Amino acid sequence: MSDQTKSGLSRRTLIKGSLALGAVGGVAWLRPEDKGASTHNEYFQAMSQALKQNGVAKPSLVVDKTVMANNIQTLTRHLKDRFDYRIVAKSLPSIQMLKWTMAQAKTQKLMVFHQPFLSEVAKYIPSADVLMGKPMPIAAVKTFYEQLGQGNTQFNPSQQLQWLVDSSVRLKQYSMYAQQQKRSLQINIELDVGLHRGGVNSDDELVAMLNMIEQNPNLSLSGFMGYEPHIGKVPGDPIAQRDEAMATYSHYISLAEATLNRSVRDLTLNAAGSPTYQYYNEESAEHWPMNELSSGSCLVKPSDFDLPTLTDHKAAAFIASPVLKVLEQTEIPGVSFLGDLMAMWNQNWQKTFFAYGGYWKANPVSPQGLTLNPVYGRSSNQEMYNGSATVQLQQDDFIFLRPTQSESVLLQFGDILVYENGQLKYTWPVMQG
Repeated sequence: MSDQTKSGLSRRTLIKGSLALGAVGGVAWLRPEDKGASTHNEYFQAMSQALKQNGVAKPSLVVDKTVMANNIQTLTRHLKDRFDYRIVAKSLPSIQMLKWTMAQAKTQKLMVFHQPFLSEVAKYIPSADVLMGKPMPIAAVKTFYEQLGQGNTQFNPSQQLQWLVDSSVRLKQYSMYAQQQKRSLQINIELDVGLHRGGVNSDDELVAMLNMIEQNPNLSLSGFMGYEPHIGKVPGDPIAQRDEAMATYSHYISLAEATLNRSVRDLTLNAAGSPTYQYYNEESAEHWPMNELSSGSCLVKPSDFDLPTLTDHKAAAFIASPVLKVLEQTEIPGVSFLGDLMAMWNQNWQKTFFAYGGYWKANPVSPQGLTLNPVYGRSSNQEMYNGSATVQLQQDDFIFLRPTQSESVLLQFGDILVYENGQLKYTWPVMQG
């Protein structure tokens, strides 16, 4: 036996061994019985037809408006008017999309995470009640007010905008700016209720910050935020984690009331997010320290939100990627035998489809059984997908993918295509910057 043959056998053995273990390079390898459907199901067939009828020829983000409306109704049923609802704008990054969601959910409250988006909201949704979702650098604060002064808007930040502040250091920056510019700033204090991603985590710091606000006539306390996405992810009982987080929140609220010698219950007391908002179903609102809950991603439900707390929400956002090339086999450059070996191991690696664009935070969902090739490599230009020999996708058909996240992915495709009852109705332009 030649050295070359020995080497080939050795490589085959190594690869086969990796297959038997179930992973190569950290990518899961599907078993042959996972063979997928040959075509799109009825739902994606109708969506594909609508895209073709409208001449869509590039990767596009499609939102099913009917499914999204049902998700909004699901959320409001859980809130049952016990809590106010604040829409997380980064998960729905379009002014028109936000306006429609606000109307459906009957709320004017938004949570904004990005200064350019804040400037757009102030300009195009001047009735919005805005709470910043993360602390902004002082330079971003200055930029917002400079841009606001250049435009014509009815948005009044002294009454409609709450700046989130996480520390005494940042509060001092805001305080100095407010004094120098003679601006009235509403301050919402971020509390560390267990996430440990910043925020006030000591009694002394909270008291010092409250006193600083009280001493500056240009600052006013507008409320508190206690974000707790960790409660369903860390080891242990999520209900116990929830109760611990809310006990910490309640402690800081009581401390604030004792320090200020007045109630703060009428201020903005914010908590939760899409993964956690349903943890507050079973008790009356008076049981909890907060008076409003935030969420956004659950309304379009990317796959990272396939959680036990969100089983009654449905996926409403998909990427449609045109098929550019169809190959009847899978070939791996430089390792000629590997494509055949992969196809023998898993029928879902028999055919190859190269799609327009790629490398998104998303996974293929239709036709069922399509997978990213774990060896070939990723591409943002022409992504390679594999499927079984029965998959009937042709050139110019669409592959549908489901985003894993919403806020970053929804911004990557230009205008969002709004799909409803088998038709593309119109578009929602995404926010810029």
